[in-house]
Amino acid sequence: MTDDRRWPHSPDPHTDVVIDAKGLRALAHPVRVQLIGLLRKNGPSTATRLAEQLGLNSGATSYHLRQLAASGFVAEDTERGNARDRWWKAVHQVTWWTDTDLAEEEPEAALGYLRSIVAAHTLTAQTALNAYETMTAEWRQAVDLSDMVLQLTPEEARTLAGELSAVIARYRRIDPEGPAPEGTDRVAVVVHVLPEPQATDEDEQEGRS
Repeated sequence: MTDDRRWPHSPDPHTDVVIDAKGLRALAHPVRVQLIGLLRKNGPSTATRLAEQLGLNSGATSYHLRQLAASGFVAEDTERGNARDRWWKAVHQVTWWTDTDLAEEEPEAALGYLRSIVAAHTLTAQTALNAYETMTAEWRQAVDLSDMVLQLTPEEARTLAGELSAVIARYRRIDPEGPAPEGTDRVAVVVHVLPEPQATDEDEQEGRS
């Protein structure tokens, strides 16, 4: 998800999709966001293989893939598989959210989509940490889990997100169809810029009781 006021680049019409109301409703489910993420990172796959990765049954995965296909996010990969073994591929590599009015027009779908993204981020972190003991010492030393609370205006928060995006953009993107450069591994970089809810006087009093 991106917002063109914060990011220093614009959607690439060849690889990116700008989400609309229909797409927002389609992605307001954590399984669908996770399915798109897997197809974008790993390339084409079947419902059965995707179900195994997500701990679901293939019937549920097939249903969500069909819903994503109806909204244009995935498509059947006709160069692979057969009538019994359908393969699916991601149609785009990046999803952009540039119409900020959608949050007002589709509040339930917007919140569902954002919650789906957070769920996908949580799954990514959990999966990585489950493999922590088997990581090489070099990679364990590279793991970083940090959080900082800043005092910002909304404009400063947007600027911060844009600057972080610019830094990340300097590094290579994953190419699911090509070989990985020697000596590299996949690294998940998750950025959250979230206004922190302020405790009310009532909350503080309950905390002291």
